[in-house]
Amino acid sequence: MSSLFLRTLRENPADAEVASHQLLVRAGYIRRAAPGIYTWLPLGLKVLAKVERIVREEMDAAGGQEVHFPALLPREPYEATDRWTEYGPNLFRLQDRKGGDYLLAPTHEEMFTLLVKDLYSSYKDLPLTIYQIQTKYRDEARPRAGLLRGREFIMKDSYSFDVDDEGLDASYAAQRAAYIRIFERLGLEYVIVQAQSGAMGGSKSEEFLSPTVVGEDTFVRSPGGYAANVEAVTTPVPAPLPLADAPAAHVEDTPDTPTIDTLVAAANAAHPRADRTWTAADTLKNVVLAVTSPAGERSLLVVGIPGDRDADMTRLEAALSPADVEAATEADFAKHPELVKGYIGPGALGPQARAEGVARGDEADTAIPYLVDPRVVEGTRWITGADQAGKHVFELTMGRDFTADGVIEAATVRAGDEAPDGSGPLELARGVEIGHIFQLGRKYAQALGLQVLDVNGKQQTVTMGSYGIGVTRAVALLAENNHDDLGLAWPIQVAPFHVHVVATGKDQDVFDAAQGLAEGLEAAGIEVLFDDRPKVSPGVKFKDAELLGAPYILVAGRGLADGEVELKTRATGASEALPVADAVAEVARRVREALAG
Repeated sequence: MSSLFLRTLRENPADAEVASHQLLVRAGYIRRAAPGIYTWLPLGLKVLAKVERIVREEMDAAGGQEVHFPALLPREPYEATDRWTEYGPNLFRLQDRKGGDYLLAPTHEEMFTLLVKDLYSSYKDLPLTIYQIQTKYRDEARPRAGLLRGREFIMKDSYSFDVDDEGLDASYAAQRAAYIRIFERLGLEYVIVQAQSGAMGGSKSEEFLSPTVVGEDTFVRSPGGYAANVEAVTTPVPAPLPLADAPAAHVEDTPDTPTIDTLVAAANAAHPRADRTWTAADTLKNVVLAVTSPAGERSLLVVGIPGDRDADMTRLEAALSPADVEAATEADFAKHPELVKGYIGPGALGPQARAEGVARGDEADTAIPYLVDPRVVEGTRWITGADQAGKHVFELTMGRDFTADGVIEAATVRAGDEAPDGSGPLELARGVEIGHIFQLGRKYAQALGLQVLDVNGKQQTVTMGSYGIGVTRAVALLAENNHDDLGLAWPIQVAPFHVHVVATGKDQDVFDAAQGLAEGLEAAGIEVLFDDRPKVSPGVKFKDAELLGAPYILVAGRGLADGEVELKTRATGASEALPVADAVAEVARRVREALAG
């Protein structure tokens, strides 16, 4: 340690919100270079290399072959797949001195596809799986939590190429199994959930989420085994109700009721039901959104959801991807006087407003599109805005009094909601995405002309799969999941060193004995960090050892007079005395057993 490029910190950095960020900086594994961008120091690189080694071993065992693409890429391939535009502001774009457009790659589907197109032309060349471990770049609007969400990060991305869909299914299954082995070897807890493909495109999509309270992703699971992230949850659609039973709609004065709570209170006070009280679930909340396309075009959309739920922006963004979505601003409302804030109803929107416009002879169709929650089925009756200040319409019936342009999954998912597959009530949890696998199908192959001759000599478009693992994110999660109040406590398979040898005291005999232990362990194939600093107090050395987090701490100090050294197991805090003569063999045995699993 006297020559190791390392400075530990006693205080948490001001910008660090989560434990992994705090400890990785304090323990000298990483240093902040800019928001969402980090420098890797010697200890951090050792952990990163071990994570990468496990990923490589399992990818190779699954039949993958490693390649390496540049991070700086030309515009043209991404324009061919529309992702130059679809990625929107998340893409780092730049120009060279001649005005040529380039990007810092957020992902490499296009380049993998073109490489295979360049080299392969026959079904005999397939199936093929190639992968890389490469730095990626995304211009995150809000980088946070250190390595968990950054602008520069390392990802393993692999791609399978098959002639037919049966081949894709086999390749997908092989990669899925490899991911399970990787995360089990890393010691990362994971849940496999249904997911949406987003800007990647394709059909089947699953995420590997690591449950943690600091996770940004919300997922659901049921007692019967259903699991999905909230974006992919589909609402069980209720059966339609008979229109003949619906009472006539009627408009009532409801002054000073711009919120659902005030509306429900006013409805029960002035317009009570005979059978029960009105609740928020009887109201239809119409949420006005501003949608900006990747090309920068801004338009409004109104979404109708039951009033006992809120609009979930994460689900909306997934449903409307690749567009950006936000709440409409005052400027947006100023351009649309037909939207009466707090009293917006279906009458000013979608098909109904469009039909009224046609009846008036309007040449331009300016009606704002209107989408509704899947629960808003034919025959359901609602209290909703009457498009006049201080007025709501009661018993407005879907299918008789209003319709919509379509359905959208926009409402919050709640604990206790029924799972879409009927497997029981949902529970909600937080997690971090550590892996994502997609069946891309032929999207990229078609866009870039990747075809091979089949067994009959006919051109066939290749079908592809895409499989990603967040490598630097895995390092952060390992730190997040393996620490205590004293510092890090790395699992042995990724620890920068297996044993941290500490010499305490001032006598040269102590340092000589500690050095002998370190050299003996190294000769036995054990990775050792030796704290040989001569003028550092034992207390500081112990604090550093606990902060750095090696699985075993071997202390040579006062016990040497009795022929003993102290062995501490970092993860449990257990401490025991070992005879000096047996220490190397015993510690080496324990390390090997731990590494063997």
